[in-house]
Amino acid sequence: MSKRVKEILSWYGSDSPGTLVNLSRILNHGRLGGTGKMVILPVDQGFEHGPARSFAKNSAGYDPRYHFELGIDAGCNAYAAPLGFLEAGAAEFAGEIPLILKLNNSDSLFGGDDPCSAVTGSVEDAMRLGCAAIGFTIYPGSSQRNEMYQQFRELTVEAKRKGLAVVLWSYPRGSGISKDGETGIDVVAYAAHIAAQLGAHIIKVKPPTAHIEQDAARKVYEAEGIPVGTLPERIRHVVQSSFGGRRIVIFSGGPAKDRGGILEEIRGIAEGGGFGSIMGRNSFQRPKAEAIDLLHEVMDIYAQV
Repeated sequence: MSKRVKEILSWYGSDSPGTLVNLSRILNHGRLGGTGKMVILPVDQGFEHGPARSFAKNSAGYDPRYHFELGIDAGCNAYAAPLGFLEAGAAEFAGEIPLILKLNNSDSLFGGDDPCSAVTGSVEDAMRLGCAAIGFTIYPGSSQRNEMYQQFRELTVEAKRKGLAVVLWSYPRGSGISKDGETGIDVVAYAAHIAAQLGAHIIKVKPPTAHIEQDAARKVYEAEGIPVGTLPERIRHVVQSSFGGRRIVIFSGGPAKDRGGILEEIRGIAEGGGFGSIMGRNSFQRPKAEAIDLLHEVMDIYAQV
């Protein structure tokens, strides 16, 4: 095991050997194995946005097995998906890539200002499928955030008891914040800190903008001269907000964008000390060869930092 992976595992001293083994499975797998960096393939978009919106651009993606193959062939650290997609390939691809079972999901058939995902899987399902971790989404800023925090806490206790690692999607959204505020630097840093306080091993947030949502926070950012003008500065602050960088923080790929835009963002994340990326639509909506080439270039950027 590399010195860097050992260092990262030392940050989670309250966890059982079983949990640390599963966290190390993710850290040591794929092209970035042993570097302390990671690129994870998430495919929960079919549940969240519908099949055509998710897979029509690359129709191979309608088949759940395609995503296992993409994650394996690209050398990703792990593959994350809801229950149905993992059940459709976990046996066929057993042991070939660490799996993360996404335990809550929502659909886009009903709107509303305050989202709250439904629990759609269990820790027992994750164990049955041989997963290394569970995944969960919270929406800080939603009026239903406390219910999600409580659900996550209960699932985390069970997952850690059974030796699984825990990945938390912390996406500010809801009537408590504006659209710009969802990716504002103060809000994203706060969301990452909440995820760390809730006991997540791996925290997933969106790359932050320079927007500051809360007046009370703005006063502090200005008074203390916290640098947030560039993406690397903002990434550095989000990582700092996650227990001084002692929690793994990875960043979403966000909406579909061109190759140049993706790589520019990845360079900013890497320069700022981000631990990696979790890239869904920007990978699986491309033809497989192109997706693998892109993911390899992303991994190479992280490997060089």
